[in-house]
Amino acid sequence: MNQFTFGSERRNLRFFAAVLVGALLGFAPASSEPVRKSGYAIGADSCGSGDLAFPRLQIDMKAGYCAGLVASEEDRLKFPRSIIQVPGRDLFVVADMGGWGHTDGRLLLLDPHAPQGQRFKELLTGVEYPFGLVIGPDKKLYASSAETIFRFDPLADNPRSTVETVIRHMPGRRITLPDGTKLGESAHPLKQFVFDKNGRLFVNVGAHSDDCITPAPITKPCAPAEGASAMAAIWLFTPPSGGVLPALKPNDPDPPHTVYARGLRNSMALALHANFPDAGYAFLQGENGRDLPDIFKPNEEINAIEQGRHYGWPYCFDLSTPSPEFKSVLQSGVYKSLCTANALYKPPFALMPPHGAPLAMLYYHGAKFPELEGKLLVGLHGYRPTGSRVLVYDVDDHGFPKPTPAPVRYHVSCTADSTRSFQTDAGEVPAAPFDELIAGWHRVNGARPQGAPVGMTVAEDGAIWLVEDKNQTVIRIDRAAGDPSPPLPCDTRSQALIDQLAAFVAKDAQNRVRLTSLRKGLVEKHCLGCHSDFGLKTGQSDADKDATALRFMLSQDGWIYPGDPDSGKLRTRLRGIGAEKLMPPGGENLPKTEPGYKGLLDTADLLVAKMVPGTRMRIKPGPPQRKFFGKTNKECGEIPAAKVVVVTQRNAVDKSGFSRFFRPADPYLNGECSDDDGYYIRQEFLVPVQ
Repeated sequence: MNQFTFGSERRNLRFFAAVLVGALLGFAPASSEPVRKSGYAIGADSCGSGDLAFPRLQIDMKAGYCAGLVASEEDRLKFPRSIIQVPGRDLFVVADMGGWGHTDGRLLLLDPHAPQGQRFKELLTGVEYPFGLVIGPDKKLYASSAETIFRFDPLADNPRSTVETVIRHMPGRRITLPDGTKLGESAHPLKQFVFDKNGRLFVNVGAHSDDCITPAPITKPCAPAEGASAMAAIWLFTPPSGGVLPALKPNDPDPPHTVYARGLRNSMALALHANFPDAGYAFLQGENGRDLPDIFKPNEEINAIEQGRHYGWPYCFDLSTPSPEFKSVLQSGVYKSLCTANALYKPPFALMPPHGAPLAMLYYHGAKFPELEGKLLVGLHGYRPTGSRVLVYDVDDHGFPKPTPAPVRYHVSCTADSTRSFQTDAGEVPAAPFDELIAGWHRVNGARPQGAPVGMTVAEDGAIWLVEDKNQTVIRIDRAAGDPSPPLPCDTRSQALIDQLAAFVAKDAQNRVRLTSLRKGLVEKHCLGCHSDFGLKTGQSDADKDATALRFMLSQDGWIYPGDPDSGKLRTRLRGIGAEKLMPPGGENLPKTEPGYKGLLDTADLLVAKMVPGTRMRIKPGPPQRKFFGKTNKECGEIPAAKVVVVTQRNAVDKSGFSRFFRPADPYLNGECSDDDGYYIRQEFLVPVQ
């Protein structure tokens, strides 16, 4: 027997043993004080029942639903991206990418009945960027890496021995562009895929970059998106008679493919309806659009994919809006007037919230939630205020969402205006309205972190399972009794705090020099166009550019913790530390190939370390958390040992025995003192930074 055979029996035995020992020894009932897992405050409430009852998360959900935490970082999850049930078994396969820029991806078998910390078994390791998980027409489990599609048996004693590759040598992480340029890290190497009812295989081949913009003037079409092996496209692989793709032997030629549709920047959300193909459409696609700096532009798209059509990237966005950078391309040649008067172009079927980043899309079929039957579920992964949620669309008999006339409004998290209408450059436009199964999953200090849903599946019992990569979690959605809890408040870095930090930098001559060096040598040289232009605009003065770039970095979730560069994502992403994607793409070679680049990274650390005037001090080793307080003795939160704070008064004049320090990193606040500029901690809890 393996460890997954009798997981529920083991859990029950452990429970009864704990109860018996507690009764014999006179233990008091466990404290109701919440514990923390993956950044969530976990209380006594559960979601689900029986062996499938899990700690309930404080997430803003639709009435009648709850979210249970199945697995977390305690289960050694690193970067989970997709999930699917093993047919006929109460087991699930999870694709854990491990991180960006690595080959330490894994496919894992999840037994939700096993004890916490023992719920995963490694099936395959060393997989480069595993993502797609699909049950194929032969009822076998298919998975993808950056360059391949393969099938295997997750229940075999030796799953690796059952691997059969059916597609290989697709454009992956490392590619060569048509002009000979070699990219060590393509922008969108992940392979999502679907089978239609005839066994045909459709695969996302994502774009190599955000917008394919090269130095002006741009007079030619985007070369990587052209030809028989176009990126930013859907590739079609047709099986032989019988509907099953054969396993490839080492010397077999690669299977032929057709570029089924073009102009799709990154197709991570693909949904096949039972009535497809209908009127020529193969499936619905959720488009991850360009990363323009405006948080409300461009909108994401739902596209009805039709063979031979062009869906716009990089020439058009929103509803037929031409990209100004490609003006000359749209004036002549095959793409003349593509966005406005060209039969080749297929506009979006409907718009989704801008920068939502749809990474999962499926039709719900299950007994648990009859009110969802047949509806379209879409997970938005995006980090901006429009993302971090799960949408529910009503659909017609053909599976298409139902657009309605303008204005159609959607929710926005943590902004002055909580809703906004769908708009393009031409004004308000029609769109398909939707409900929210999970509303804005923004960070709330002391209660939960921001969430980023990725893969999603419906289990055979009708429960909805999803994986969320920002906090390394697997979550199960079940029924909930009673009224929903009121939405939790927002707690992000305020504009006033950003203004205060920017003013600190502006008053420090050395930090002004550091900021200019970073803006010129790093942001403008390597980062523009990767995912944003940092808000920089033509015609700004150098001082305005510096301030704009700094404010952009300060507004990003978790990039900068003043005084503590080791704790921020700015450092980990620039240096390729941990699971998150290295920035800029290909940056792993820059310290070797560009003189002074390593010095720029050190300059970034210095800017963060010296951003706030004061003395950097470390929380002394000892108890794992150290409480800190506000002026009126109100408890404000706890800081883990070894973290760094900036002390502004070693001997606080208004609180004897305490040191005053600058506002800490937001995750350590509990929400009680969020309007206080300074905080107090006992002097003996601090030691100098070595």
